[in-house]
Order: sequence, then C-alpha cells, then structure tokens
Amino acid sequence: MNKNFSTYDLGLATVLVTLNYKLIKLDKTNKKKVRFVFEEDQKIEKIMLDYWNDKIKLPALTLFNNQKMLKNRIYTDA
Repeated sequence: MNKNFSTYDLGLATVLVTLNYKLIKLDKTNKKKVRFVFEEDQKIEKIMLDYWNDKIKLPALTLFNNQKMLKNRIYTDA
C-alpha cells in the first residue's frame, strides 16, 4: 500500500516533479491554496530536508519548465 506525501509549497512540488516523483493530484478543496499530492517513498523526506536546507542541485531550465507546467495545471485543471 503506497502512502502519499503532500505539500502546499510550489517550490518543493517543482523539485519533486523534476526528480520524477509521481504527482497523484492537485487538491483544490481549499480555495486559497493548492495541495500537491505525490506518491511517497523512503527518500522523499531527505529530499524535503535538502530542499529546505538549500542543498538541491537541479538543471535550472528543467526546474523552471516544471514550475510553469504546475502553474498551468493549477489554473486550468478542474
């Protein structure tokens, strides 16, 4: 049984997408913010800590393209 990991942080969600984590859904039940829900694995907590401690190194263009894609999904998905 897979557990889920969720975050409201667009930056962290972008990093996870860039690292090929499966985005399960965008939860828009709260009208003021979107919750990104991912499949969880053993490494996701370390990635989250590395993100908050500014230790993530990713290709900038890929990162920004993924952030643009997530923003498009926020505003276009039902």
